[in-house]
Formats: sequence, structure tokens, C-alpha cells
Amino acid sequence: MRVVVSGGSGFLGSHLCEALLSRGDSVCCLDNLSSGRPVNITHLRHDTRFAFESWDVTESFSVSGDVDAVVHLASPASPVDYQRFPLETLAAGSRGTENMLRLADRHSARFVLASTSEVYGDPQVHPQDEDYWGHVNPVGPRSVYDEAKRFAEALSMAYRRTRAVDVGIVRIFNTYGPRMRSYDGRVVSSFIRQALHGEPLTLFGDGSQTRSFCYVDDMVRGLIAMIDSHRPGPFNLGNPSEWTVRELAELVVVVTGSRSPLRYLPLPVDDPVRRRPVVSRAREALGWHPRVSLEQGLRDTVDWFAAQSRTSVRPSDQSPVGRPS
Repeated sequence: MRVVVSGGSGFLGSHLCEALLSRGDSVCCLDNLSSGRPVNITHLRHDTRFAFESWDVTESFSVSGDVDAVVHLASPASPVDYQRFPLETLAAGSRGTENMLRLADRHSARFVLASTSEVYGDPQVHPQDEDYWGHVNPVGPRSVYDEAKRFAEALSMAYRRTRAVDVGIVRIFNTYGPRMRSYDGRVVSSFIRQALHGEPLTLFGDGSQTRSFCYVDDMVRGLIAMIDSHRPGPFNLGNPSEWTVRELAELVVVVTGSRSPLRYLPLPVDDPVRRRPVVSRAREALGWHPRVSLEQGLRDTVDWFAAQSRTSVRPSDQSPVGRPS
């Protein structure tokens, strides 16, 4: 296949590009590098089946030759990023999504939208399955990301209904692994960075809020299964094991061998209290389920972080410690 991946030099996008090349596909990677990093795809540049285009998806894009699939990942995705770039986040979810849909339409290609568990907001139903419509504050500080993705889902389904575009939607829950940015504001990267430096691990609220953490290799398998499918979804992709943020912090301390204490800060506005996906539909329709335990995934992620030198952290990564996204 020939696959266009928007946001392909980001954390998740670069792993997807790598996996597609490994199975024999060709990849056209689009990224404006606002949150993606060139180093994530340096090792792919030698492959003649890989092409990189520095491009903002809010501008129309065309590509010559055949395209079999378009995967739209491009968007600021961490609290630090989408609160720093609110208008750009909304544009990526609206104009960016439509430009990628138009590209798929022109080539009669499969279109896969990377949506998010944030469409459920601070859920009043637990755990969350795909029939739940969500509980989102449309004017709150997280709304630029939440509503951008909700709009992107509506737009994608409109293209499926009116133009017969082969659309598929996945709702991605918390994902972690190598190539996360140290200062991206996500809870796993923040805890690991703090533990490795002997700093206090900062928890918001009392740490009892829950999340479900999916290792990046598992998430990429789910994305590829969706590319190869013709099912519309939406399908939840995430690990159904539920952990409190405090339990995650304690496990990071154990895995890193750190003596870092835990420090508690006030809970941010609209921070979801509980998150856990129901993934039975993805299991039945795509044959997908997560395989990597949180402890094993954290060990692999910690090993990667430990191998990185401090000089590899860009100044733009050095944002304030974030909250559990």
C-alpha cells in the first residue's frame, strides 16, 4: 500500500510510519513540525519508500500517483500543546481534517481519523463504550481539543454518507512509549522525567482519578488493523486496565528505582475523573486487543528516556509540568 500519514513525525505518527514500512508499505509523511520532531523519523529517511513533506494540513495538499490510505493524526495532542496553540488545534481538526478527507476522496483511498477519548469529556458513564455521546464543556480550557475532534468525527461521517469516502474512526485513549517528549505535559512522560532526575512527582488532585494506559506498539497494531479494514467505527483503542494516577506514580518510582516523593497540586478545571475504554468492538471487528502490560511498557519507555541526553531536549519542549491527559 501507499499510505499518507499526517502528523507522521510525532510520537505516535513516527511509530506508525515505521511499522508500515516494516510490513512493506510506502509512506508519505506530512508534518509541520509544530510538535513533531525530525529526530523521530531520521532513521526512516534512508528508505526509498519513505518521503517526508514539511506541510501544514490546514493548507490543501495533493500528491501524484496512487494513494491507498490516508491516516489523519496531525494535531497538537497534549495539554501543553493544545493550550499553547488553541487556534491551530481547532484548525487541524476542521480544515486539516477536510483537506485530508478531500485527498482520500480524490484517490478513492481509505481514510482513518485518529480521534480521541477526549470526545467523552469528563464522562458520566463508566467505563466508556462507543455509544456514549460524552460530557464535554464546549467553552472550557480543554474544549479546543475536545470539540475539534468531535467536529472531525462529524465531518468524516458526513463525507462517508454524502461522498462515499471509505472512512474509519478510532478513539485513542492514553498512549505512551519511546519518543514521547519529556516536557509534553502528559502524565507518563512527566513522571518518568521527574523520577529519573530525582524530582518530586507532581500529582493533581488527590491522585485518585483514573486512566488507562496503552503501549505504543499495541496502539500502532490497532491503527494498522483499522487501515486494513473497511469498517467505519468508531472504535475505542486503548488498554482497558484502569489505574489511578497515584498507582501510576508509585509504579514509575519502582521501575526507575527512584526515591522521588509525591507532591500534590490542585486539580485543573474539567480534568476527567475516570477513564477506561470498552474495547470489545475493536476486538470483534478488527481482531485487536492490547498485549503489553503497563509494567513492561513502562520499563521499555524508561530505558528509552534514560538513554536520551539532556541536550536532545529542545527549548520548545521545556514547558511547565502538565496534568494527567
